[in-house]
Amino acid sequence: MFGFNVEKVRKDFPVLSQRLVYFDNACMSLKPKQVVEKMNEYYEKYPACGGRSGHRLSREVDYQVELARREVQKLIGAGSQEEIIFVRNATEGINLVAHGLDWEKGDEVIVTDKEHNSNLIPWLKLKEEGVVVRVCKGNEDGTFNLKNLRDCLSKKTKLVAVVHVSNLDGVENPIADIVKTAHANGVWVLVDGAQSVPHKEVDVRKLDVDFFAFSGHKALGPTGTGVLYGKKDLLNKMCQFIVGGQTVLDSTYEGYDEELLPKKFEAGLQDYAGIIGLGEACRYLKRIGLKEIEKQEEKLNKLATSLLSGNEKIELIGPREAEKRSGVFTFNVKGMRSHDVAKMLDASKGIAVRSGAFCVHSWFNAHKIDGAVRASFYLYNTEDEVRVFVKEVEKICELV
Repeated sequence: MFGFNVEKVRKDFPVLSQRLVYFDNACMSLKPKQVVEKMNEYYEKYPACGGRSGHRLSREVDYQVELARREVQKLIGAGSQEEIIFVRNATEGINLVAHGLDWEKGDEVIVTDKEHNSNLIPWLKLKEEGVVVRVCKGNEDGTFNLKNLRDCLSKKTKLVAVVHVSNLDGVENPIADIVKTAHANGVWVLVDGAQSVPHKEVDVRKLDVDFFAFSGHKALGPTGTGVLYGKKDLLNKMCQFIVGGQTVLDSTYEGYDEELLPKKFEAGLQDYAGIIGLGEACRYLKRIGLKEIEKQEEKLNKLATSLLSGNEKIELIGPREAEKRSGVFTFNVKGMRSHDVAKMLDASKGIAVRSGAFCVHSWFNAHKIDGAVRASFYLYNTEDEVRVFVKEVEKICELV
C-alpha cells in the first residue's frame, strides 16, 4: 500500500477527465489504465490459446492466467488456487452452484428479502425440482435479523444463500454469524460478494463460507469476468454445469473422465485477456488497500447523508446512519419518478447514478415502491463531487 491519495488515484482513470461525476459504481466500476494495458499486453504479445497447445505463446497464456488465479486467491484469502473458478460474473458462479449441487424434493434454500435477482432467481427456478425457497426477512431499517434466520432453519434446509453487502442500500450482513448459525445446523452457506470484494477486506477462510461469488466488472476488472470460490471438498463433489473442451481428461464414444479442479468447471476457450486483466485489478486493489477504500467511501457517504438527510423531500432507503450503508446512498425525491431524477442529474452536471429497481424487484414490489435513485461511491470519488451532487439534488427538490 502506497498511502491513499484520491487525486493520484484519479489519474489512473482517463475517463474522469471528461465532464463526469461517476456515482454508479455499484453497477459497474471504472477501469484503471493498468488493467486496460494488461489486457492489451495479451493481445499484443501472446494472443494465443491457453490450456491446450505447447508452444511458447500458449505457455505464456497459461502462466499469466495462473498468476491471475493466484492474485484472486490472495485477495479473498482462499486456501488454494484450485478453489478459484473463473466464470463470467457472480451470476454464473451462483448458477454453477445451483446446478452443481445434488437436490432432492423437499430440500430448502433460505435467502434474504434483499437479494439481487442473481441470488434469487436461480433458487426460485429450483422450485421446478421440488426445492422450497424460504425468505428470511430483515429488520425495518434493512439490517439483518439473526433470530429470523434461526426461525427459518429446519431439518430440510440445505443452503443459505445470502448477499454480503446489499446493492440496494449498502448494508453489510453479519456473514460470520450467519455461517456459524447455519453450520451448527449442518447447512451450507453461499455468499454473493459482488458488492463487498471491491470495497472491503474479505477473507473467505476466516468467514468459513462454503461458496463465495463475485464479479470482476464491479472490482476495477473487465466485463465478462468473475469468480466462484468454493471449498475444495464441496467443489469436488459438485456436478459439472457446462461440459466440453478443457473439462475432461479423456473421452471415448461411451463416456469421459472429468478434469480436476479448477478446470473441471472452466469449459471451453476462456476470456484470457479478461482473466489476466482481472488479476491486474486485484493487484491494483491490494496496492491501494481495501481498508483505505472502505474509509474513503464511508467518508463520502457521511458527507452526502449529513447534507441531505435534513431535507424533508428526500426519502432515504436503508439505515439512517451512513456508516451502516457502506458507499451506497439510495433515495427518492417525493413527488418525482426515480428515472426523471437520474436524467436530470446527468443532464445538469454529468452525474451518473442508477435509477429503478437495481435488479431487486422483489424488495421494491413487496414495499410497493416503484424504484429509487442510487448514488454509489468508490475510491476515485471526491468530497467536491459529493457537494456537486448534493447541490443538484437540492435544486431538483425545489421543483416539487
